[in-house]
Amino acid sequence: MKKMYNVAVVGATGAVGTKMIEMLAETSLPINQVKLLASKRSAGKEVTFKGQTLVIEELIPDSFTDVDIALFSAGGTISKQFAPEAVKRGAVVVDNTSHYRMNADVPLVVPEVNPEALKRHKGIIANPNCSTIQMIVALEPIRQAYGLDRVIVSTYQAVSGAGINAMDELKSQATAYINGTPADQLTATILPCGGDKKHYPIAFNALPQIDVFADADYTYEEWKMINETKKIMEDDSIKVVATCVRIPVLSGHSESIYIEVKEEGSNVAKIKELIAKAPGAVLQDDPSQQLYPQALTSIDRKETFVGRIRQDIDIDKGYHMWVVSDNLLKGAAWNSVQIAETLHEMDLVRV
Repeated sequence: MKKMYNVAVVGATGAVGTKMIEMLAETSLPINQVKLLASKRSAGKEVTFKGQTLVIEELIPDSFTDVDIALFSAGGTISKQFAPEAVKRGAVVVDNTSHYRMNADVPLVVPEVNPEALKRHKGIIANPNCSTIQMIVALEPIRQAYGLDRVIVSTYQAVSGAGINAMDELKSQATAYINGTPADQLTATILPCGGDKKHYPIAFNALPQIDVFADADYTYEEWKMINETKKIMEDDSIKVVATCVRIPVLSGHSESIYIEVKEEGSNVAKIKELIAKAPGAVLQDDPSQQLYPQALTSIDRKETFVGRIRQDIDIDKGYHMWVVSDNLLKGAAWNSVQIAETLHEMDLVRV
């Protein structure tokens, strides 16, 4: 008999949780039942799923009774408290927060890149940072062919990465500014980071801070990209550095990436060929036709788009590229559902 799974979505009313529900409606994962979980204030709201009306339930430990797979996207504090409760009741957790990512006992997985890591799971699998995911999808085929010595990435991240309220704040600020409100009088309560001392407008602005500042004046977001890349690729020798910037785009993260490969024999044509064949990647690179990835055209697409591939002017083994993906899909909801699909395909869901 074909296995059927009971799937829970934790944080069902958030920006990522909403997309998780959409992805579950399209997934190949054989689903018996979907349970939507959120805070007490959201309990009772109704959501349509594949023609059915589902009622959101309050998240409590016993919510995970008879749940096989639990997709979490409700913040690290919730994951810390409730993911072990889900595992205790027999569920496998796919966590979209940063809480478990660098835990040595928790696989950090991009299914196109390191699905074998799922075999080591002990009940919890971590979904990487959105910006890390799309970068890894683009770089892994190059690493496999030529090795990677150095990665320098600058991100241009959409406000949807900070949640629905940040998206709403961008819209209200943009409207106010266009209607004559001076920049220094725009209401800002969320960005660049909800937990920091000051907040700045994002409308018509660029904020070189995502998350709070940490060691060596890099933000946590930048450290996430550095550390997660090394963990996923299982190579601490790769030199990685990031500068993460929030820009006034609703959805779709963009990245300017510079790499230096280790082995001889690479060139632009060969790297383009690798990208074109890579699972989950789409090559969009024809300068003669002004074809390159854009945030707007990545929305609601599951792929990672790669273009503007150029050899560095001075470094023979250096290459530049532009990488774009829908941060709510491949960067979060879709990657989580892909992990669930891969767990099923590898018979790693504990039921």
